[in-house]
Amino acid sequence: MFRAMEYLEFGHSLWLVATSFLVALVAGATGLTLTKDLSRQSVTHRKMSVTLAAIALGGGIWSMHFVAMLGLQLPILFYYDAAITLVSALFAILMVAIALVLLHFWPRTKGTITLAGVIVGFGILVMHYIGMAGMNLCRPVYTVFGVVSSSVLAIAFCIAAFWIAYNTRTNRSIAMGSVCFGVAVFAVHFLAMSNTNFVPTDQIREFGPLISNEVLAIGVILSSFVIFGAFLWVGTTFLLPSTQAEAAPEEPDVEEVQPEPVAARPARGGIPCEREGSQISLAAEEVLFVRADGHYCQVYTMEDRYFCAWPITEATKRLVPNGFLKVHRSYLINPQKVTRFERDKDKGQCTFESDRVPPVPVSRSHLKDTQAALG
Repeated sequence: MFRAMEYLEFGHSLWLVATSFLVALVAGATGLTLTKDLSRQSVTHRKMSVTLAAIALGGGIWSMHFVAMLGLQLPILFYYDAAITLVSALFAILMVAIALVLLHFWPRTKGTITLAGVIVGFGILVMHYIGMAGMNLCRPVYTVFGVVSSSVLAIAFCIAAFWIAYNTRTNRSIAMGSVCFGVAVFAVHFLAMSNTNFVPTDQIREFGPLISNEVLAIGVILSSFVIFGAFLWVGTTFLLPSTQAEAAPEEPDVEEVQPEPVAARPARGGIPCEREGSQISLAAEEVLFVRADGHYCQVYTMEDRYFCAWPITEATKRLVPNGFLKVHRSYLINPQKVTRFERDKDKGQCTFESDRVPPVPVSRSHLKDTQAALG
């Protein structure tokens, strides 16, 4: 005889709900702070910071979810599949890592920031449902409204978080972005849970060993301990004097005249650069173009990209007299290396022989001079 499905009544522990929100906030602040000012660092340092930030943000998503699940109160005993639970953590970390690589190793445009937010929002959502799939002796039943609404909320809040945190890389913007990230993770979980029902089941799906809430609690406590420890480590950034803590944006919209660092003075006739911790001096004729990067510069050659301690104003002062051409407030080009110049109405673009370097934009104010110089 057919019998209607009976849903279990459930509730939540309020103090664990509050703790889960705190974990999400701390994870967001830790991960976004770890990636601050990376344009000033060597590639090796940047890779390490992005890795740690991905673990902090992705691990925070996972920890928040399972802290909240520890607070789930059901009238039956249930377990989690350890393998599926681990996969959910790895997926969250991987999705965050992809987003951070886009933001810190690709040109940071509006589209890149938006895409990073979409990827992390998708990661939060899928992590939630993978984690729920690990439940045994109890099966979650979802609604279309719950899945769709939590998806929209996750992506919208994550896009907002990354736009705020990466528009201007200051302590204030990072704090506001951390709040958006924390709200995204928290709201997605509980919006999805409010539209989820549970039914008991006798089936046990063993992809891995089963773990109880008590064992899961130990894992969650350890992961939260690492996240809070990392937050204490990076939290000193927010205690620095404002002159040190409030650094300029990594990708400035206007040029700023900055005092030349002592380390920026070059070896005779060369451009002082750094790559993977090694100091080198590049000859000007090797350089394709120079791009402003916060208070510093990125120097592009046919084979690679290098960090330079000069601000763009100093690079302009030293390189323009030696034949370089300013085509944009953030770019200097070596005209001898340009293979093609294209004009499109009031803008332009310079391309180079190497496919490994991006094209350089030419702004309207420099278009006439650039066209005259390049022909």
